[in-house]
Amino acid sequence: MLLENGNRVLAVEPNAEMRKAGEEYLQGFSNLTSVAGRAEATTLPSRSVDFVTAAQAAHWFDRQRARAEFVRILRPDGWTVLVWNERKVDGAAFLREYERLLLSYGTDYREVRHERTTAEIADFFTPSQYDSRTFTMRQECGYPSLEGRLLSSSYTPQAGNPAYEPMLAELRRIFDAHQAGGQVLLEYDTRVFYGQLS
Repeated sequence: MLLENGNRVLAVEPNAEMRKAGEEYLQGFSNLTSVAGRAEATTLPSRSVDFVTAAQAAHWFDRQRARAEFVRILRPDGWTVLVWNERKVDGAAFLREYERLLLSYGTDYREVRHERTTAEIADFFTPSQYDSRTFTMRQECGYPSLEGRLLSSSYTPQAGNPAYEPMLAELRRIFDAHQAGGQVLLEYDTRVFYGQLS
């Protein structure tokens, strides 16, 4: 969306394979610069950007080191905007069963849930003031999309792990029990936190 808006975007990504995939996917945008770096060491010049934004990956950051790096690269009056989706885990039966699947099979799911990052966000911005907004978001998935989503999560066992096949069998059971028209509905709260770091 930033590229489509005409913004110059410096996309910092530590994983070479993901960086290459992003470059290929966004190759039509001349205002994109792909950067090999991390949130804690972007390689960008000091006071060189108007705002820093990160989404789902924010839970991987060493928050204090990333904060110091953001302060270094932001121009005076620059903004930091962090965004992620928190999947709703109750309400609909499908959401409850999907959550149980993750709790049962996830390798470190409890430790990396985005709700933990949300609970610690004040520590990231302190002593600066920040504000937040919450939006609702829904994602309809057929089985291939749901399986792809599950397997792309860092906390799920991968092929070769003894829990891999039982996890997929349980995912198929849950999908079949709750699908309507070949789709299930994932519901999220999209959390946006923004402020000027000092």
